[in-house]
Amino acid sequence: MHITLVDDSIPFDGYTASARPLGGAEKAFAALPGALSRRGHTVAVYNRCRWSMFIEGAQWETFEGRKPLTTDALIAFRKPALLEFVRQARKRVLWHTIPGRFLDRKDTRAMLDNHKPLVLLCSESQAIDWKARGLAVGLLPPALKSDFLNQAQVELAEVPRAIVTSHPSHGLDWLVDLWVERIHPAVPTAELHIHSMALAAAAEGGGIEPALEFLAAKVFAASAQNVRVERPQGDHLMAQAFQQAWLHLYPGHPDDSTAFTLMESQAAGCPAVIRPLGAAPERVADGRSAYVAPDSDAFANLASTILGNPSVRASLSAEARALYGGRTWDAAAERLEAFLA
Repeated sequence: MHITLVDDSIPFDGYTASARPLGGAEKAFAALPGALSRRGHTVAVYNRCRWSMFIEGAQWETFEGRKPLTTDALIAFRKPALLEFVRQARKRVLWHTIPGRFLDRKDTRAMLDNHKPLVLLCSESQAIDWKARGLAVGLLPPALKSDFLNQAQVELAEVPRAIVTSHPSHGLDWLVDLWVERIHPAVPTAELHIHSMALAAAAEGGGIEPALEFLAAKVFAASAQNVRVERPQGDHLMAQAFQQAWLHLYPGHPDDSTAFTLMESQAAGCPAVIRPLGAAPERVADGRSAYVAPDSDAFANLASTILGNPSVRASLSAEARALYGGRTWDAAAERLEAFLA
């Protein structure tokens, strides 16, 4: 089968996530072509990569490169307008990573009605929103790269360490307050490591957008409570950071339809405490690999318990690894074939 994938967002390619931080959605797009190629398909990728290249059996082309005239399956990533990237396609798929309500525009709906694509989604919480709009949907839970699945064990940090990877606007203000007022007093030696490009740039003397100035000041003021800001890294180093951490604190957000980093931390064996928002509850086994906290008190108590008890952490860690065993992109590609048949 000839499969064409197209994305019109930021510059990246199939090697980018190994060298520097990359969003979860972009990493998913970058990983799938190679998996499809390994299953015997002819795969062409068009995006904002800097030059043409051959990666894991798939041909990557710049967005301005010569478009194919036909394809068996066209997978348009996030933007409905990309459904028209190839004139003749036996199957058209819109691979979407955000809630359906963000596409409630007249011109967008007209394009979806015209092409009637299969809408490929990442989570059940996201699918509920789309099914309400009467569209054909398919669920393709994101998979994981070998960096998170197969890495040799890294020694746990000596000092209890919690890690945060959420976007600053996704509950970080709430979490810092909870850490200062409840979690740190219960476990005074514990550290909170916030992985954020925006906050790291501000900590290094760079600017920060006005909407985050108050949060940045709060985070930096909490250094006395062992709050640290870290610059995110590529996949290999982030997998090590998850393995070294005792706990992943995940505030979540109603619009978080993917919870990509929560999947990565679970696969790396890092337990989590999360709020029941968005796709986050779908990414864990509540009570076994992580805990879904119904309120702030439960969140603080559970976090304090895990950070204060390495034996509890070890049991949760083993379950987290087992939960994602076999969740590879090759398996995801096999699932996708059923939708494209």
